[in-house]
Amino acid sequence: MITYDRLGSRPRTLGSWTLNYDQLGSRLRSVGAIDMTYSRWANLPRSVGQWSCEHSLFASRLERIGPHELRYDRLGSRVRAIGPLEIFYDRLGSRPVRVRLPGDGALPDDLLLALFLVLYWEEEREAAAAQRR
Repeated sequence: MITYDRLGSRPRTLGSWTLNYDQLGSRLRSVGAIDMTYSRWANLPRSVGQWSCEHSLFASRLERIGPHELRYDRLGSRVRAIGPLEIFYDRLGSRPVRVRLPGDGALPDDLLLALFLVLYWEEEREAAAAQRR
């Protein structure tokens, strides 16, 4: 379960993990005890706890978060999978509506964290692009 701030715009918790932001409230700095670092100039995630984050050659998109490789749609605009976890979007392709993990097991915490972060950063990137227009 995700809870939000009073305005309903910023996530505050993810399950039992508290989400902490930097002083300006613009970047997610930690999820529970898991700290995140960002590149200085491009504001791209560099690490999540012990995991490193890998970006495409021109740093335009996240390619890997820790052990989980990201796969995108044909246009390269939407994340379709994180490791074995598949993401499905609504008809317009703008909002994630369902995820599927092969097998019968529950979603492991590491995939839950990766899913949340990837979707969160994707939404933040889109919001920033919309402001520039």
